[in-house]
Amino acid sequence: MSTVLSDPFITSLAAAPLPACPQPTPIPPLAEVVGATAHVPLCSGGSVRYVNLDYAASAPALAAVAGAVQAALGQYASVHRGAGHHSQVTTVRYESARESVRAFVRGRIDDAVVFTRGTTDAINLAARATRGDVVVLDIEHHANLLPWTARERAGGARVVRARSTIEDTLAALEAELAAAPAALLAVTAASNVTGEVLPIGRLAALAHRHGARILVDAAQLVAHRPVSMVSHGIDYLVFSGHKLYAPFGAGVLIGRADWLDAADPYLAGGGASAAVTLDDAASASVEWRSGAARHEAGSPNVLGAIAIAAACEALAGIGFETIGTHEAELLGRFDAGLAGIAGVELLRIFDDSTDRVGIAGFVVDGHAPREVAEHLSDTAGIGVRDGKFCAHPLLQRLGFPDGAVRASFGLGTGADDINRLVEALHRLQA
Repeated sequence: MSTVLSDPFITSLAAAPLPACPQPTPIPPLAEVVGATAHVPLCSGGSVRYVNLDYAASAPALAAVAGAVQAALGQYASVHRGAGHHSQVTTVRYESARESVRAFVRGRIDDAVVFTRGTTDAINLAARATRGDVVVLDIEHHANLLPWTARERAGGARVVRARSTIEDTLAALEAELAAAPAALLAVTAASNVTGEVLPIGRLAALAHRHGARILVDAAQLVAHRPVSMVSHGIDYLVFSGHKLYAPFGAGVLIGRADWLDAADPYLAGGGASAAVTLDDAASASVEWRSGAARHEAGSPNVLGAIAIAAACEALAGIGFETIGTHEAELLGRFDAGLAGIAGVELLRIFDDSTDRVGIAGFVVDGHAPREVAEHLSDTAGIGVRDGKFCAHPLLQRLGFPDGAVRASFGLGTGADDINRLVEALHRLQA
C-alpha cells in the first residue's frame, strides 16, 4: 500500500460508511469488459469491486475483443509467406483487419492502413514521411508534439499557442498557416486532459485552404465519437488499440499513400523488402515494397491487429448514437456531483467548448494529485490517473505545473461507478 495508509485521518475515513447518494435513474454499463467484477483490497480491510475510471490511459478489453483473440489463437501462425493452412488463415485475418479499420473510420479506398505499436509509433512514422514545416498546438499530448519538434531535417515544427476559445485558436492557426507555407497541420481530436473535442472538419478545411494536409491524433476520440476521414477531410489519422478496448500493443496510421511510399521504410527488414542483393563490397541493394508493407518490417502483431478490428466491429455494432447517449448521461452525473463538492475544480482549455468525451481533469484544493489518487484507490477501490498526462506544456499553461487528477470512463462504466467517485471525494473534503 502507499504511504497515504499511515495517515490516521485517511484510515478513519476508509472505515466510515459511504454516504447515501440517491439516484433516480440507473445507468448500467453499455458493454461487458474484461475484469468488470474484479475486487481490490482496501486499507481498512476487506475488498470492494474495482472501479476503473482510467479509460483514457488504457481501456479494458471488451469481452468480444478478448473472444476474437482467443478464437484466433487456435489457428495462429506466420503471415504473408507461409503456405500452410494456418498461415493462410492468419494472413487473411490480418489483412481483413485493415479493411475493418478502414470501414470504421470511413477511410478512402486508396488510403494506406499501416499497423504500428500505437499512436506514438504511428506519429513517429508520419514524421519520417513528412517533408516540410509542421504546425502544431501547444496543448498536444507529447506523442503529437515531440516527434515534430525532434525532427532534425525535413522542416521544423511551428508551435501555436492555443487561445482561450476555440474560435480564436482557429484564427491563430489560420494566421500561422497563411504566414508561411506548411506541409502539415497536426492536431488532437480530443484533449487527453480535459476531454474537450476540437472541430476536426473545420481544422481540415483550414489546413487545405492553405495548401497543407492534416494529421489527426484520434487516440481519445475514436472510442467515443464517429469519425469519417472522407466527410471530415482528414488526410492522416492515428489511434491506439489500447484506448479502443483492444489492449494488445497495436495502433494504426491510415492515410494518403503517396508520402508513405516516398519515405524510407520505417524499419529495415524482412517483409518491407521485395528483393535484396549483395555487391562485391558486401553492401546491400534493396528494392523496397510500397503500401503498408513498406513500413511493417518484421513479424507483425497479428493478434493486436485482430483485436483492433474486433473492437472496431463491436463499437460499430453498438452504434455511436447509443454510445454518445450513455456517455452524456454519465458526464452529466459526474459534472453535477463534482459541482457539489467544495474545492474541486474541473480543468478546461476553451471557454466556448461545448463537446467533451468521457474525460475530466480536475484538482482538489489542499491535496496533491497523488494524494487524491491514492485516497480514491485505498479507501474506495477507484482507479484514476494523476500527474501531467504526457501534456506538460498544457498543465503548465493551465496553472497546474505539478499535475492534476483525471477520471475517464467508457462502455464498462455505470452510474454506480460515478456515484462512488463523487462520494469518495466528498469524504476527502469533509
